[in-house]
Amino acid sequence: MKKYILGLFAVAVLSSCVSQQEKAMKSADKNFILKAANDNFAKKKWKNALALYDRLANLVAGTDDFPNVGFNTAYANYYDKNYKLAGHQFKNFAVSFPKDPRSEEAAYMSALCYYEGSMDYNLDQSSTELAINELQDFLNNYPNSERSKNISQLVDELSYKLEFKAYENGRQYFKMGDYKAANVALDNVLNDFPSTKLRPKIYDYIMKSRYSLASKSIYGLKDERIESAIAYTKLVEKELPNTEYSKTAVELRARLEKEKQNFAAVKKITEARIATMTERQKKENDKLSEKEKTEQQAKDQISNEKKAMQIQRDSAALSTPPPAATFKIQR
Repeated sequence: MKKYILGLFAVAVLSSCVSQQEKAMKSADKNFILKAANDNFAKKKWKNALALYDRLANLVAGTDDFPNVGFNTAYANYYDKNYKLAGHQFKNFAVSFPKDPRSEEAAYMSALCYYEGSMDYNLDQSSTELAINELQDFLNNYPNSERSKNISQLVDELSYKLEFKAYENGRQYFKMGDYKAANVALDNVLNDFPSTKLRPKIYDYIMKSRYSLASKSIYGLKDERIESAIAYTKLVEKELPNTEYSKTAVELRARLEKEKQNFAAVKKITEARIATMTERQKKENDKLSEKEKTEQQAKDQISNEKKAMQIQRDSAALSTPPPAATFKIQR
């Protein structure tokens, strides 16, 4: 019996709550709707509160309740994980009510919303870049605020996400065997993020990319790429002494030096063959040129003889007088 009564009481309470929400949604009474919305907000019923705050926007415009509704709406969206919308609403509050005691809090929450809305590193990072800008704006506007103490930490966290995404892009190029693209992409990470904590790993991948490029290079670029790879192993050994990376650098340099010697021998043989072929080709070209020259001289001689004969014929024709005229007597 006791359980039955408790069950009826729970149903009655639930029915009352639903009834209040429904009444507020249909009511035109600003105060009733506002009370219901604030009750939902206090009970952390964010979706119900948002539904009612949305109805209140026009009803409280121009009244003292307008800032409170806007502020609570932003927080309700934040707790409901609508970070993009909440960030916009907090920022709008800070701009619209700069003298409100909650203005700084709204500006901070706006920046925090953009931070919360930052996507995972493997997705588009435009939201992360926007979040960094918003957090930096708060630091610039409120440099002495107690809330500024953790902003730098949040900025560092977001910056690392950008670093890691760039690093992962370069690493993927390496995995796909596109060593030239990997070398460029990872070198850009070092330029864009000079204080990156990923520097040792980036050095390692760049060194291995240059080694692979040198080992698999075409003839015309092999010398240059071997020297580039050797130079980078020396850089890694200098910058990361007594580490697994420096040990790898020594091993790769030994292979590269051997590759350099082997290529020098191949290059010497190849250049000798090229010189022989070039000399042979030159002789053949000279013979061909001489033959063509002889043939051309013969053609020129025949042509000159024809011209001379033609001149003789033309001259004879001019020196011979025309035959005398013959007249017939008419009968």
